Amino acid sequence: MSGGKASMFGPVSAAGGPAILKRMLSLDDFEAAARRRLPRPIFGYVSGAAEENLTLADNRAAFGEIGFAPRVLRDVSGRDQRRELFGTTWESPFGVAPMGLGAVAAYRSDVVMARAAKAAGIPAVLSGSSLIRLEDVAEAAPGTWFQAYLPGAFERIDALLDRVEAAGYETLVVTVDVPVGGNRENLVRAGFSSPLKPGLRLAWDGAIRPRWLTGTFLRTLWRHGMPHFENSFAERGAPIISRNVERDFSARDHFDWSHVDHIRRRWKGPFVLKGILRGDDAAEARERGVDGVVVSNHGGRQLDGAISPLRALPEVAEAAGDLPVMFDSGVRRGADVVKALALGARFVFVGRPFLYAAAVAGEAGVAHAAALLRAEVDRTLALLGARSLEELGPDLLHRRR
Repeated sequence: MSGGKASMFGPVSAAGGPAILKRMLSLDDFEAAARRRLPRPIFGYVSGAAEENLTLADNRAAFGEIGFAPRVLRDVSGRDQRRELFGTTWESPFGVAPMGLGAVAAYRSDVVMARAAKAAGIPAVLSGSSLIRLEDVAEAAPGTWFQAYLPGAFERIDALLDRVEAAGYETLVVTVDVPVGGNRENLVRAGFSSPLKPGLRLAWDGAIRPRWLTGTFLRTLWRHGMPHFENSFAERGAPIISRNVERDFSARDHFDWSHVDHIRRRWKGPFVLKGILRGDDAAEARERGVDGVVVSNHGGRQLDGAISPLRALPEVAEAAGDLPVMFDSGVRRGADVVKALALGARFVFVGRPFLYAAAVAGEAGVAHAAALLRAEVDRTLALLGARSLEELGPDLLHRRR
């Protein structure tokens, strides 16, 4: 292409980023582009949810049921979307949610997303199911949060927490809505397993996506060797491709409030529970000294038929009192971020779109996605007649019949 040069993600624009970013006008554009670039099993893993995708669909439908009732003739100059959380003031009220196995979709995705988030002044959360060592991510982007799926064995919890603390993480997020794995029929249909099973179908799916094959899979093998589950426990886990080895889920169905108490006694930094959909659970978390909760249904990946977090948010926010309430699942627009904030969330996390952006254009893609979302939040504030996040409330919303 005239005026540009080649990169791993295609021609580079005169502005310095991959030329494809000129066509990325919304977060949904990244999903469409990622569908074309990723092998079918990989895209199916990222995009799909549990059983009939009822919860996945409702996560988006809930946003559509709420409209805005904007104020007019307000001076909205000097708008400010910064937000303080756990002693840090972030440039925007959103961050990068944890996403397991992200490095199968984008080269070094966890490092890429964490670095882009740090540059944008927003938090990123590293998944315990990631394929890149938590120490490497902490070194590349200090201040990243760590999310864990914890077993019911206290000694294994302690060993992992010691490792996480030694790496310099301060904020710990424990996901509590996965006592057992969800029924992911879509993964079977798409040919995805965890670990991936080698075979002709998998080889063919990769071969017909040469950009992914060379830019992500072969590049990873050449520079870092076969990816493993690195952060589920203190010790290294299974390889991502294996015919016989299985992942160790270690009795997560034993995990209960006594383990929360144990972690609270050991962990000195901010401690967050992710996967709350009920007010009584939020109140229990507050009573046990937890520092924050994330209202989430795991992006529809766990219990199909679980309510949308947006529907649960007002009840949870009321029950939580002064406990910071965060939110994820289904966010695709800055208007969605603003709706969640107006209903009581202090912060919002976005998952799949940032991973799609990393798959499409690496760190530049994630930075572009964050900039799009930031601009949408700013525009929505102005059109609502608000200059700051503190001016948002349910009076600016109207539930459509």
